[in-house]
Amino acid sequence: MLNLKNFIDYVEKQNPNEPEFLQAVTEVVEDLIPYINEYHPEYADLKILERLVEPERVVSFRVAWLDDQNNIQVNRGYRVQMNSAIGPYKGGLRFSPTVNLSILKFLAFEQVFKNALTSLPIGGGKGGSNFDPKGKSDNEIMRFCQSFMTELYRHIGAETDVPAGDIGVGGREIGYLFGQYKRIQNNFTGVLTGKGVQWGGSYIRPEATGYGLLYFVQSIFENNDETLDGKVVSISGAGNVAFYAAEKALSFGAKVITLSNSTGTIYDKDGFTHEKLVYIAKLGRNLAEFPERYPSATFHAGQKPWQFVCDIALPCATQNELDQQDATTLISNGCICVAEGANMPSTAEAIKVFHDAKIAYAPGKAANAGGVAVSGLEMSQNSIGQQWSSSKVDERLKHIMANIYKTCLRYGKEKDGYINYLKGANLGGFIKVAESMKAQGVL
Repeated sequence: MLNLKNFIDYVEKQNPNEPEFLQAVTEVVEDLIPYINEYHPEYADLKILERLVEPERVVSFRVAWLDDQNNIQVNRGYRVQMNSAIGPYKGGLRFSPTVNLSILKFLAFEQVFKNALTSLPIGGGKGGSNFDPKGKSDNEIMRFCQSFMTELYRHIGAETDVPAGDIGVGGREIGYLFGQYKRIQNNFTGVLTGKGVQWGGSYIRPEATGYGLLYFVQSIFENNDETLDGKVVSISGAGNVAFYAAEKALSFGAKVITLSNSTGTIYDKDGFTHEKLVYIAKLGRNLAEFPERYPSATFHAGQKPWQFVCDIALPCATQNELDQQDATTLISNGCICVAEGANMPSTAEAIKVFHDAKIAYAPGKAANAGGVAVSGLEMSQNSIGQQWSSSKVDERLKHIMANIYKTCLRYGKEKDGYINYLKGANLGGFIKVAESMKAQGVL
């Protein structure tokens, strides 16, 4: 019999000073251990959980590069190859000064479950660097990416490990990384996803996470014989995920009232329109200028968007952005659904508030799986040398998100009828990975 406290103590001892990783593991094993003890005690004998929380490989390396003043700069690069039981490692690269091993291990661990939920043959991994692309010239970013890939290329491949983008790694960075890989290896292969559509990329990849998030939310409401028409939506973030989540929410008839970044939050009492979203994209980080053109809006410097009355909250910025107080405020203001566009944006205390209030809470590993789903579809297109239309990719994305929802529904329904989507996602992803690990022996 597995004991939850003993297992958490074991993980903490093995991974000291890694709070994000410990948080991610705890969130998952709280659901898995009771399930294993009751239905699959053989998983305990096979040490499935102990193997699942230990990365198959962690690569750490120096990234030295020249800035525009010809000064040598030194950063640290990582690749965490977490689990390959159901396919090659798959997961993004993050360039941010906040990057450390704890964050990348938590992201890679979450990626294992997320990728399994898509039903595509992809394992879990994550990587990145403490390099900050903000304020850097294109040439500096190119030189950094080339240096980064000069080491990373040894550890990745179309059938081994296929990175993608994440925070700080967009189409520009993917282009530089792919170009360097191609130059070193002298072949053109689908080793990265998020490529430009002119050179092996998939249509709607930038939109996929935001669109998929709304497809999942749509399924939640359809399960209760409701629609999103007229619902008020509060969104954090102002990048691709937040932008395309807002765009898709508008197409479903919802009213989006907030977007945010690290400088503060825009609140528009009249709701955003497509025209307003385009203007926000042009502003970049200067969100405070938005009310100058649209007086129906106000900018709240240094504040998060969870203070405003909404039906649906979509945290799409970064980990642990929504805490217990934010959750309490949302509930008291009548929020009935929280769905995560970012990875682990809600603290453990916030999640408890949502569950205690019996509102719909959709974890990132399920709700934001649209991005990696289309990345997986990009891999399929690369392998057969084809490029599918936007409509075909979108239909596949809808189908994948609908199946993820059904999996969460199947494993998450409690005795009182409440749908615990977190439990459903944890169990649904775990079972596929655990059975694959069991079949492949002790590795």
